[in-house]
Amino acid sequence: MMAAARAQVISLYKVMLTESRKFPSYNYRTYALRRVRDAFRANRTVEDPKAVERLIVEGRQTLALIQRQVIPTYRIPGD
Repeated sequence: MMAAARAQVISLYKVMLTESRKFPSYNYRTYALRRVRDAFRANRTVEDPKAVERLIVEGRQTLALIQRQVIPTYRIPGD
């Protein structure tokens, strides 16, 4: 794996773990953390540049999904 791709993967992994820790529910949080770790562990031996790029794109899409789900809901005072 190229150094640039490796840096992207490591950065994506860290951000996904950080975002997964923001789930308020313990069950969702532990599930998300486990899925992120398992996915990265399962694909650690992939060396084909096209496959790595595809996995990075999928990871970014998953990150966007996680970020949408952990957005805190704010109550408007008086409601």
